[in-house]
Amino acid sequence: MKKRVVITGLGILSSIGLGRQEHWQALKDGKSGAKDVTLFDADEFNVKKAGEITDFDAKQYMGQKGLRSLDRSTKLLVSAAKLAIEDSGVTITEENTDDIGVSVGTTLGSVRSIAEFHQVTLEDGPRYTNPALFPNTVINSPASQVSIWHNIKGFNTTISTGFTASIDAMKYAYDFIQFDRVKLVYAGGVEEMCPQTFLGFHVLKFLSGSKEGDSFINCPFDKRRNGIMFGEGSCLLAMENYEHAKNRNANILGEVLGFGTSFDPYRINKYNPKAKGLKRAIQFALDDAGINPEDIDYICANANSTPQADKVETFAIKEIFKDHANKIPVSAPKSMTGECFSVSGAFAASAALAALKEGFIPPTINYREKDSDCDLDCVPNKAREAKIKNVLVIITAPSGGNTCMVLRRFD
Repeated sequence: MKKRVVITGLGILSSIGLGRQEHWQALKDGKSGAKDVTLFDADEFNVKKAGEITDFDAKQYMGQKGLRSLDRSTKLLVSAAKLAIEDSGVTITEENTDDIGVSVGTTLGSVRSIAEFHQVTLEDGPRYTNPALFPNTVINSPASQVSIWHNIKGFNTTISTGFTASIDAMKYAYDFIQFDRVKLVYAGGVEEMCPQTFLGFHVLKFLSGSKEGDSFINCPFDKRRNGIMFGEGSCLLAMENYEHAKNRNANILGEVLGFGTSFDPYRINKYNPKAKGLKRAIQFALDDAGINPEDIDYICANANSTPQADKVETFAIKEIFKDHANKIPVSAPKSMTGECFSVSGAFAASAALAALKEGFIPPTINYREKDSDCDLDCVPNKAREAKIKNVLVIITAPSGGNTCMVLRRFD
C-alpha cells in the first residue's frame, strides 16, 4: 500500500514574486515577469526581454558572509530552501536531520561558472585560477550547498533531465518517501539566466523574437505565438510523509497522488506530432493516482508559447480526455514566468497548489487570437475562481522527456 505524501511548505523565487504568498498573488493577478535583461549586455541579441528576477538580494536570505564564491544558481536555491524550511515549519536539528533529504532538478545551472572558469584558465593560466570558483562548475553544487547551509544530512541528489528535471526530482523524492528512507524531502529545481544559456536558445531560434521579422511576445495557446520567453528562478517544495506531517500538526498545502513518465525517442529539438510519449505519461500519472480522466478539474499546462509544443499538448489532452477535454480549464502559468527550463515543473506544481489551496485557476495572459489547433479552455487573461479537487501538471520537452504529476486538495 502506497504511503500518503503531502506538501507542507513552498519556497519560491521567480520573476513575478519572491516567496509563496507574493508568487501566488502574482499568479492570481496575472502579472507578467517580462523585463528588460539587466544581468548581462543583451545588445547583441534580437531579444532583449526575459523573465529575469531583478529584485533578488541573497544577503536578505543568507546573511553577509560566504557569498563571494557562490554563483547565482546556488544563491537562488539556498535562498529558496530557507523560505521552504520556514514555510514548512520545520526546525532542523541533529535529531531529525538524517530523516530529511534534498532532491534538485537543474541542467544549465553550472554553464556560466564553467565558461568563466574556463576563460580565466585560458587567459591567465591554471596557476592563477581561483580554486574557490571550481566547485560552482559541478552541476550538483547548488543542491550540495542547500544541505551545507541548512545542515541537512539525509540523501542529496541532483537530477539533470532538462525541461522535466524539477518534476523528475519531485518524483525521486516521492519514491524515497515511499521506500521509507526519509520523512521529508525539499524537492524542486533551479535555473539561472546568463548570457551563455540565453545565447544557446537564441541560436536555436527558440526564443520569441529571435527570428528575423518576429516581435517579442509570450502568448501560449495564442495564434500569434512564435517562441518562448526565457526565465529563471528557484523553487523547493517540502514533500512529506503524511503521518509525519500529521504528528507535527503541519500546514498541508496539497497531496501528491502520483506521477507518470515516458521518454519519446522521436528526434532532438522536435516534438512528436502524435504525442505518443506525452499521452503515455498522462495516462501513467492518472493510473498511478488511481483516478479517471473525468476526475481532473484543472490542467496546469506545459504550454510555453512555441507553435509546436502548444499544439501537440492540446492534441494529447484531447486524445486522453475525449469529450471531457473541453470541460477542463487548461491554463499556462508560463505566460507569466516564461519557460524556466529545469525549474518549470516545480513552478507548475506551485501554481497547482495555489489553485488547490486558494481556490483560483491561474490565467493564460497575453491571449488575444484563438488558434483552432489550441481550442481548449485556456482561462484567458483573468484568473477564475473555482473549487478544485484534482490537478494534472504536464511538463514535456522537445528532447523527448515527458513527466506528469497529479495533486489533490487536502481536506
